[in-house]
Amino acid sequence: MSNILILFSSTDGHTIKICNRLKQVIEQNAHHVTLVPVTDYRQVDLQAFDKIIVGASIRYGKHSKHVFDFIASNRQLLDSKANAFFSVNIVARKPEKNRPETNPYLRKFLKQISWRPKQLAVFAGKLDYPKYGFVDRLMIRFIMLITKGPTDPATVVEFTDWQQVEAFGRVISEM
Repeated sequence: MSNILILFSSTDGHTIKICNRLKQVIEQNAHHVTLVPVTDYRQVDLQAFDKIIVGASIRYGKHSKHVFDFIASNRQLLDSKANAFFSVNIVARKPEKNRPETNPYLRKFLKQISWRPKQLAVFAGKLDYPKYGFVDRLMIRFIMLITKGPTDPATVVEFTDWQQVEAFGRVISEM
């Protein structure tokens, strides 16, 4: 049995939902999982975990600064343990951009950090126009227009492939 930490950065809550599904799958394989926002990582003993997983959403093409800060401050520790990283973004709704080697946001992120996660995943996120504030709704609709996505301001679409999430949970369990 492994003690696994999943650190997450979520903009609108969907990454937390993905983390909870990962936790369910991993705990079915007799491991213990702790979920912690990346902003609170100093409140846990990172050394106490056998595996560290980092999951982060994208907003306007970028992962949170807190994710970069955590990685920069803990790279040696991450390298000393089984580890993984996953990104959650709407562009991953497209089949040609839903793998680590083809997702532009994950590729860009990996070029910006010195850590090389042992496992990688990309999950399509959720589009929830009614939940967004005025400016975010306007900006995201514009991005969707450019990328040929849904633009109706009443649209709520969960693009996440939950079988893919569960498969990644099994990969984490077996690391």
